[in-house]
Amino acid sequence: MSSEHCEYVLFQQLLKSGTSIGANAKEAAYAQSKADMITKLFIAQKECAETEYWLELLYQSGYMDRCEFDAIYASCQELMRILVSSTKTLQGK
Repeated sequence: MSSEHCEYVLFQQLLKSGTSIGANAKEAAYAQSKADMITKLFIAQKECAETEYWLELLYQSGYMDRCEFDAIYASCQELMRILVSSTKTLQGK
């Protein structure tokens, strides 16, 4: 497998998990119940964690430079904090 192909596959995984965060958050906004909303937000959290993994892998593999990684990773961590806080609020914690 070529380096270019590996890079493409990793970025595709990043794209899938990254866009899934927003899709699940949007679904949560239109949830049928509070429990459904919490479930969707938990899924968004899992996708956010997966996105962090792909970002770390891309950076450690040399496919992403430090500046790009730091900016995107910081945004991802902020999004995770928002999702965790929202879920805790909905659960009454």
